[in-house]
Amino acid sequence: MKQIVKILTLLLAVTAVWIGLLQTSTIPESYTWLLPLYLIVSLGCYGLLMVGVGLMNFPTCPQEALFLQQDIIEAKEFLKKKGVDVGSD
Repeated sequence: MKQIVKILTLLLAVTAVWIGLLQTSTIPESYTWLLPLYLIVSLGCYGLLMVGVGLMNFPTCPQEALFLQQDIIEAKEFLKKKGVDVGSD
């Protein structure tokens, strides 16, 4: 619930700033109407950047990789017993 309040507060603040810019004409009106679009594009770029950084810093877990390989071997053996062709190793 706290996150919703933070998001709504931020949205309200951004909307108030945007309406304030529309009213005061400190920025030309043609630019002011594009500010929400610029904000959405900026947030999208930021999101892509964070995904890229997360992928570059993705931790490797050698122990978990061994467990996964063991699970795969067990699943192949189980499926072979059931008569399913799982291909060669």
